[in-house]
Amino acid sequence: MGTKIKVGILGLGRAGFNMHQSELGKFPELFKIVAGADPLFNRAEEMQKRCGARPYHSLEEMLADPEVELVTIASRSADHVRHALQALEAGKYVMVEKPIAVNYQEALQYVQAEKKYPGRLFLRHNRRFEPGFAFLRELIATGNIGEVFEIKLRRLSYQLRSDWQVLEACEGGQMNNWGPHLLDQALTLLESPVTDIWCDRKHVVAAGDMEDHFRIFLRAENGRLADIQISGAVAIPEPYFTVYGTRGTLVCKNDQELSYNWVIPGTPAVSPAANAGTPAILPGEPAAGKMNTPLAMRWGTLMVEPKDKVDTWQIWKFLYQSIREGKPYPISLTQALEVVRITDEAKRLAGVQHLVQV
Repeated sequence: MGTKIKVGILGLGRAGFNMHQSELGKFPELFKIVAGADPLFNRAEEMQKRCGARPYHSLEEMLADPEVELVTIASRSADHVRHALQALEAGKYVMVEKPIAVNYQEALQYVQAEKKYPGRLFLRHNRRFEPGFAFLRELIATGNIGEVFEIKLRRLSYQLRSDWQVLEACEGGQMNNWGPHLLDQALTLLESPVTDIWCDRKHVVAAGDMEDHFRIFLRAENGRLADIQISGAVAIPEPYFTVYGTRGTLVCKNDQELSYNWVIPGTPAVSPAANAGTPAILPGEPAAGKMNTPLAMRWGTLMVEPKDKVDTWQIWKFLYQSIREGKPYPISLTQALEVVRITDEAKRLAGVQHLVQV
């Protein structure tokens, strides 16, 4: 095992404190948090109390610290690109929180940055490693549900939210907040370039002026359809994932439980030839097609148990392996840019409908 990576965290809010700091703490043999920076200096001082990190007021101060090797960008969404480029120019490794950018045009700046600083830019699409999602992919790969033709992805809740994430001026809204997570998952499951996009955005119950409820449909070249819905205005949740295949269906309720119903493997699932005649309903009438041909099905419920016990926070292990061991990082810039491109196009197609007074 190589030496520990020394980390500076920029932005000590919900992501920086509650995610980056706590998740890095799961790998004390791989990482050491040596610095924290936030304009609210009391937060940097609190991090110093928690883990001994040197407190800084700004990114500029922290970049001057020669001990900092890796900067994790957990500042506000609108600042992610600017801060990431600053850290790269200072010679640091960089991990960028989602959204990696708030529009496609600014996201393209990463392309030149990656060429100029190869192997130093990393993107935190950590929901790629969510247990339910990982387990779902494993079951799809068995072939038991046949060829996938439609996918539903959901994150539904009811929240009277009022922080900066509801304001257009702060680049808020659910499409920038939760959107990157489910779009990345959808693109992974589609396994083919997107050809068609449809979007609807609504501002329903949250404060502010941005969408707290949206739906996107993506159709891919291979014919697969992804139906994505994220909401803070739906009081009864739906399963995280539903996948329809030609031989069966998977329903992943959450990160604990997955149900399946599929044709027993090895059993042909082929409809008999179509018949234009009148179906038989009386005794003795000749058969002329059926409403259904019974099949032997297997159904059940499984506990979510992905191989290798993968989880969202293990993205830091993959980061370490890339920096210290030269292993490929599982999230490419091309993949992350496609998430931003689709978000941009979806916003262009649909303005925010306000169901509450702004």
